[in-house]
Amino acid sequence: MPPDADPPEMQEYDGWATLKRFLPYLWPRDRKDLRLRIVGAMALVLLAKGVTLVTPLAMKQIVDTMAAGGNPLMWIALSFVIAFVAARFLSTAFDNTRNIVFERVGQEATQHLAEDTFARLHQLSLRFHLSRRTGEVTKTIERGTKSIDSMLYFLLFNIAPTILELIAVAVIFYTLFGLPLVIATAITVAIYIVATRVITEWRTALRKQMNDLDGTALARAVDSLLNYETVKYFGAEERERERYGRAAGAYAEAAIKSENSLGLLNITQALIMNGLMLFALGFTVWQWSQGRLSVGDLVAVQTYLTQLFRPLDMLGMVYRTIRQGLIDMAAMFKLIDADIEVADVPGAPALIVRRPTVAFEDVIFGYEPDRTILHGLSFEVPAGAQVAIVGPSGAGKSTIARLLFRFYDPWSGRVLIDGQDISEVTQASVRAAIGIVPQDSVLFNDTIGYNIAYGRPSALGSASDEDIVRAARGAAILPLIERLPQGFATEVGERGLKLSGGEKQRVAIARTLVKDPPILVLDEATSALDSRTEQDILATLHRVSAHRTSLSIAHRLSTVADADQILVLDQGRLAEQGSHPALLRKGGLYAEMWNRQQSESEILGEAAE
Repeated sequence: MPPDADPPEMQEYDGWATLKRFLPYLWPRDRKDLRLRIVGAMALVLLAKGVTLVTPLAMKQIVDTMAAGGNPLMWIALSFVIAFVAARFLSTAFDNTRNIVFERVGQEATQHLAEDTFARLHQLSLRFHLSRRTGEVTKTIERGTKSIDSMLYFLLFNIAPTILELIAVAVIFYTLFGLPLVIATAITVAIYIVATRVITEWRTALRKQMNDLDGTALARAVDSLLNYETVKYFGAEERERERYGRAAGAYAEAAIKSENSLGLLNITQALIMNGLMLFALGFTVWQWSQGRLSVGDLVAVQTYLTQLFRPLDMLGMVYRTIRQGLIDMAAMFKLIDADIEVADVPGAPALIVRRPTVAFEDVIFGYEPDRTILHGLSFEVPAGAQVAIVGPSGAGKSTIARLLFRFYDPWSGRVLIDGQDISEVTQASVRAAIGIVPQDSVLFNDTIGYNIAYGRPSALGSASDEDIVRAARGAAILPLIERLPQGFATEVGERGLKLSGGEKQRVAIARTLVKDPPILVLDEATSALDSRTEQDILATLHRVSAHRTSLSIAHRLSTVADADQILVLDQGRLAEQGSHPALLRKGGLYAEMWNRQQSESEILGEAAE
């Protein structure tokens, strides 16, 4: 059946659901050492907060002792000074020791979530990756991983300790200063939290808009730089600058609104908290005038409120960081939970290839529901045969390779290798049995040796130096590599741009030789090369294809004229099949295509003369 026109929405996460989903990363079942670190960090939080709560009482005693006057009290005052300084030091020491203890927990949780997300991206279908901008996906992972560490820090070491401190300060205020100060503090904190949340929610919406525009600007930049040569061909530098400038300008406007809203938040917070300070200190002074409180009590109240203000002053940033962190984490979880379009059936066995035959049985398929590409296509490639697939553009030639590699599943019909339906065996075993030399051989931005060795499946272990040299010799690229100063250690550049088209194709061939698959797919492997390079590559490909089942997808018919059998596709249907001479004698679509290409070659030849 064709896929739905509108793919199902990925699961939405609220804050609690996201935290619950992240908890196994933070509290891993198989890591007792990390659990002990979390327990130790929380114990240090309690110790630091306990010491912080004692500090204002020590300062109160110092002031009251000094206010009483007289030399005999000097040593008592000094003892309280020592206690005050020691408490400040211990508070800092406990906080930083806590960070040291917890750092490994946060980093490993972040690493494991990022690895799971990255692994999931490689499990998703080709359709997913073709419909998403790579820059946006990588930005989602980057934001998610960066936000986790700061979010955890604020959640565990700011919010939780602040709640404990509020409760403890309420008890101390009630015990030492009476109920009015407790009520005033509670009301002020409630107003503060509500105001902060309202403004921060508004800021979060602005921030989301800013992030979306940032992703758009990044995608424009990446797209433009990846198409650097095309930009130069058409003299479109100014057009690209304007296109990127519009995206960057929209981001700048959103960033300005976001930063201005931060100023409004800070002013509102300062107004509320300083209102409480005014009332609390005024109340204490009035109580002192009535003889109920001492000068030290005024210092204690001021110190407690200052300590309380410090985390509350950050509440807006903390709330926004946690809120944004949850949004960024939820985006990562959406990637992890994205539907896998092509999945192995439960308990699927590995493909076992004894006779590398390939067959399509009444295959119907299309990339979109309203556009069918293959209409009941059936053919068979015998083991060891050299079969070519040709046809006009859009006939479905490259779609056959994608279905064979199981990047997609057919809507109906079956694709068989050695008589086994590839939808009923593991994808890894299917892809291990097939090698490909594509039209555009994209290489990793690494060395020639790394790119050749990449063909060896990890399950079989890394390729040896002898394997790499043998593959390079088989692909006829060894003489070139030996002439290079750095040999196999030569960097090929991004997408292999430091190599010529023919050199890249030879590296791709060598990579396939290292893989040593029983089935070989040549997807228009020489269409982008000049005639001389094409003939050299074709000779190499013919040698490589010997004793393998090969399926050549070609546009230029001259490159496959010696194939054992040629399949001619037309609008997703098998129009003709046979050898080159037989198809020419038939005088059908193949003969028409051959005559047209021969005429074009003669015209180009005369023009060259």
